[in-house]
Amino acid sequence: MQTKQWIALLLVAIMMLSLCACAGGTTQVPTDDPAVAEQPPKAALPAEITVTDMIGREVTVLPGSYKRVVCVGAGALRMYCYVGDAALLCGVEDIDNAALSERPQMFDGVARPYVIAYGDVFSTLDSCGVGGPNAQAAEAEKILACDPDIVISEYEDVEKEDALQAQLGVPVITLRAGPDSVFDDAFAQSMALLGVIFGAEEKADALISFIKTEKEEISSRTSSIADADKPGVYICGLGNWGTTNHLMTSQDYVSFKVANIHNVVTDLGAGGNQPIEEEKFVALGEDMDIIIMDAAAVKNIKPLYQEDNAKFDGCKAWRDGEVYLQMAYNAYYTNFETVLSNTWFIAKSVYPEAFADIDITAKTNEITKAFLGQELAAQMFAYPHSFGGYQKIETESFFN
Repeated sequence: MQTKQWIALLLVAIMMLSLCACAGGTTQVPTDDPAVAEQPPKAALPAEITVTDMIGREVTVLPGSYKRVVCVGAGALRMYCYVGDAALLCGVEDIDNAALSERPQMFDGVARPYVIAYGDVFSTLDSCGVGGPNAQAAEAEKILACDPDIVISEYEDVEKEDALQAQLGVPVITLRAGPDSVFDDAFAQSMALLGVIFGAEEKADALISFIKTEKEEISSRTSSIADADKPGVYICGLGNWGTTNHLMTSQDYVSFKVANIHNVVTDLGAGGNQPIEEEKFVALGEDMDIIIMDAAAVKNIKPLYQEDNAKFDGCKAWRDGEVYLQMAYNAYYTNFETVLSNTWFIAKSVYPEAFADIDITAKTNEITKAFLGQELAAQMFAYPHSFGGYQKIETESFFN
């Protein structure tokens, strides 16, 4: 072919490419390469849906679209961290920011696993409010200053949540756990709701399934134990808007129910954590084969024991050295992973043969990894009010 013919063909090709570019389109080139021919379509933009939050409010959301998250109220940030991405947080309550000197510090001695796991993130964030048990309402101006595109809340007042949502102009989603804590259907529903909103259904489902399996495993190991072989167990020191002592107990303690444990307290007038009279504690003393004490109450029980140890020594469990320390779990609401690990510890303490294969430190690490993606037992046990972790107490030396 002559040089002039080559030049002519080249000019024609250039003109055709220029026409395509000017038209603003793209030329589809047929190909036999499946990697090119079968490329998936671009992901569709999030579609609006209406969800019902845990106090019955219907809220319109765009699942998977949220990039700036604020959590307010006792327990909201903790529950978000179980399913949501901590990197999306744009504000944090002062109580959860250990970098601040001016903030509520009443829970600092108790291990809060979500703070251990993500405290470095929290310390970099702006304040969305003070938080803490004395905070009775969300601080809208501080939340607005954080510029969130969604708020996760634990303030369970419908009118106030509706008003906050109207003031902020972004969805406000209220969570709830329920009286049976980590084992409650409401807790599972809250996790599922977070999964839908943040496009993390797989993560939420995995956590819900893990909790269900753990509960079933504990119950199955103890379900065939005859009533005659069950020791009498007393739980004490349970938190109730602050730390308590040996008189604060519960007749329907959920860990006891899951592990098929005989509770020596049966005739309280109401559910939940309830105080009993000193006389009743003494009267039940010989029925207490085992005492489970919440670590948060140690600081209050110690001076009482030093002042008058007779009422404690009158308990069979105290005399026999059958007093066990569970981890404090109620610190700015419930540490749900701690409740689950406490249940394993209680079951192992009451029925040692049925749980001889369980190492409680390894189990705690397994649980915190399922909830927060990290093994946190060593850090939890190092907190002042953990006293070194799960243990049988040598009462005389421990309380003197």
